[in-house]
Amino acid sequence: MKKYKHIPVLLKESIESLNIKSDGIYIDSTFGCGGHSKIILSKLDKNGKLFSLDKDPEVINIANKITDPRFKFLNINFSDLYKINLKGKVNGILFDLGLSSIQLDNPNRGFSFINDGPLDMRMNQKNGKNAFNWIKKSNFKELYFVFKKFGEENFSKRIARAIYKYNKIKIITRTKELSNLIKLNYNNSYNNKIHPATRIFQAIRIHINNEIEEIKYGLKYALKLLSTKGRLSIISFHSLEDRIVKNFIKLNTINYKYNLNSYIKYKKKKLNKLISLGKIKPSLLEIKKNYRARSAILRVAEKI
Repeated sequence: MKKYKHIPVLLKESIESLNIKSDGIYIDSTFGCGGHSKIILSKLDKNGKLFSLDKDPEVINIANKITDPRFKFLNINFSDLYKINLKGKVNGILFDLGLSSIQLDNPNRGFSFINDGPLDMRMNQKNGKNAFNWIKKSNFKELYFVFKKFGEENFSKRIARAIYKYNKIKIITRTKELSNLIKLNYNNSYNNKIHPATRIFQAIRIHINNEIEEIKYGLKYALKLLSTKGRLSIISFHSLEDRIVKNFIKLNTINYKYNLNSYIKYKKKKLNKLISLGKIKPSLLEIKKNYRARSAILRVAEKI
């Protein structure tokens, strides 16, 4: 497999946010190229344990190179977190919701609107419908709904109509073909900070990989796995992801100062709850070194 250079975003901050205990149990929910996992392992003693997850089969070879009895890799989704049968015993769980370089920098995966490749965009190329087949079979309303909901794109209707009409004449098969069509139907004067195809490609990727539901289920099961004082650290890269994470923490947070009576009531019922430890954004220096870090937000919470 070709080697891809991946620079983990907010690496130092995310590792520190886990407040790692040397004999603790940790989960890296997005193994990717293994950057986070290797550092977590370096902080564990012989009694520590790390479970790393990734649904992309391409990373299995990378994971297999880590020959450490404290490490176990699982080729599963966020929504399969419950398969780690350690309810209430995990000291920290990390989610890095961004794409890895294995996915983004390989044109054959179809995630990039810069480099030409087949329209795929599946996190696991062995399963599910690819982007080509979804676009090919979708009508205008379906395209518009996905672009608006998952891309939050202001020109969703115009772009959806253009893609639907174009597909009647010539089926779109390549990423560059789709990217160019989007550019032709985008008002460049509206927002020149990002590529016109950014949000549309994001929307398609989220839809065909069912990413929103995966995140929701992943967070739900993560909360059950965490021990008391266990840390939940999540790095998101766009407003849709961050909104889900922020709302999840908010819905499961008890404010000691203002809701003490409610806290006592909840504690008696033994409900899982969190306390928010805030959010962290990349420094200007990190953004300068790694432009992909520009939109990242790390949110941290602790189970109480």
